[in-house]
Amino acid sequence: MTKKILIFSLIFVLFSQKVFSDNSDIYKKIDVFGEVLEKINREYVDEVNPSESMDAAINGLLQSLDPYSGYMTPESFKGMKTETSGEFGGLGIEVSMESGVVKVISPIDNTPASKAGIKAGDYIVKINDIQVQGKSLMEAVDLMRGPIGSSIEITVRRSGVKKALIFEITREIIQVQSVKSELIDKNIGYIRLTSFNENSSEQIKERIIKLNKNKNLKGYILDLRNNPGGLLSQAIKISDFFLENGEIVSTKSRQITENRKWFAKKGDITNGKTLIVLINYGSASASEIVAGALKDHKRAIIVGENSYGKGSVQSIIPLKNKGAIRLTIAKYYLPSGKSISEVGVTPDIEISESTEDFKFNSATDNQLNFALKLLNG
Repeated sequence: MTKKILIFSLIFVLFSQKVFSDNSDIYKKIDVFGEVLEKINREYVDEVNPSESMDAAINGLLQSLDPYSGYMTPESFKGMKTETSGEFGGLGIEVSMESGVVKVISPIDNTPASKAGIKAGDYIVKINDIQVQGKSLMEAVDLMRGPIGSSIEITVRRSGVKKALIFEITREIIQVQSVKSELIDKNIGYIRLTSFNENSSEQIKERIIKLNKNKNLKGYILDLRNNPGGLLSQAIKISDFFLENGEIVSTKSRQITENRKWFAKKGDITNGKTLIVLINYGSASASEIVAGALKDHKRAIIVGENSYGKGSVQSIIPLKNKGAIRLTIAKYYLPSGKSISEVGVTPDIEISESTEDFKFNSATDNQLNFALKLLNG
């Protein structure tokens, strides 16, 4: 172990001489790091796996940057790439790390997690009998992954609820239908988007064209609640459907190549009909881009609750050891110049979910009912 530490320290020093040549404090920190590893090896109560210690150190460095950066071991990276191949079952939740705890960004519609009652904003504290505190995000995700049909016990802490909530969930292959639509009250076009997949924009375009054939159509409701996001390209295309011109979103980064702006092309395919966008705390990333752009251009009335506040761009960067890092490389900015990060999109009209048994498009959906009254008023 001591030999490995010295080798690592030497490599680290050589790297540091190249990157931090003007910062002598870095060398001192490297010495401390090597000393700590050596003392852990000699004096820690249990035997320590040196490889796992180094993985934890790398991951700790990345997670100190923001909740969305992290390290994937070769095994984790391979698991991520094969996750949708049918070999593994999932729960259907988008998660992030906040203050060392796994936080639910959003459960996806009609997945095991949403059916069980997991909500956006829940903190996952235990997976089966294993405490999540102190584990990396990827380690927690690995614990949640498992064979299709197998069950898992998730313990969560929820704001406003004193006792921890325990959910037993059966893993399934997650097949998300990203777009659903219907004609409500014979005059309102309702479109629900659950994620931004490769063909989401084409699906929405088809639904709008079909709904436009109704001569009594008063307006549209675009439901982005509990939509954790997805492809930026799809967010841009979908925003463009409702705009005639103007900026949709921009990204800013230390790398000049990542500083970009996207603009709407002429042609609102809804012909300027009234548009209401529904959002909640589970609306994140691409959802916030769409809601924010339409709000800034005063093209839509935003109804619901403040969105999640995930306004950053992550890139998966493969490493020589066949692992990878997920690294934040840029931030999103709305047409107004505001960043979405940690702030989110504020609704024009704030309407909270009314009950614990709240379900989308049902009698308990007071947010949707408010939007319907607004359009029919």
